Amino acid sequence: MTDLIKHQGTVENIVGTHVKVRIVQTSACSSCSAKSFCSSSESKEKLIDIYDADTSSLHLGQEVVVYGTTSMGMRAVGLAFGVPFLVMVAALFVLYRLTGGDEAVSALGALLTLLPYYAVLYALRGRIKRRFSFQIETTDK
Repeated sequence: MTDLIKHQGTVENIVGTHVKVRIVQTSACSSCSAKSFCSSSESKEKLIDIYDADTSSLHLGQEVVVYGTTSMGMRAVGLAFGVPFLVMVAALFVLYRLTGGDEAVSALGALLTLLPYYAVLYALRGRIKRRFSFQIETTDK
């Protein structure tokens, strides 16, 4: 069985089979009983896009549960942080060798290798958005 990441939310918009759901993302300490005495608790509202959803039983303002797999979250972290780190470290070593040991130029060049990486991610955002799709289910209340 796959682990699921679930959030309760409210349907904000329905266009065909595309649904936007507003969720409240909270930090771990937001449910703590001492949160009123602490300034570290925080929560944010986010809009989640769900594609190819069965919208026949949905209406605006309805409470729903949005879920995705933890593997989807790990892939997102890998694309956003893991791959760029590896690209940057590899470029640093290659540039260090090519520049004859000039650390400043190597470091700057390694940082600049991230620009094309993130440009490619941006260009492929539509395809990536479909791969990282959430599912929706209605709450039975």
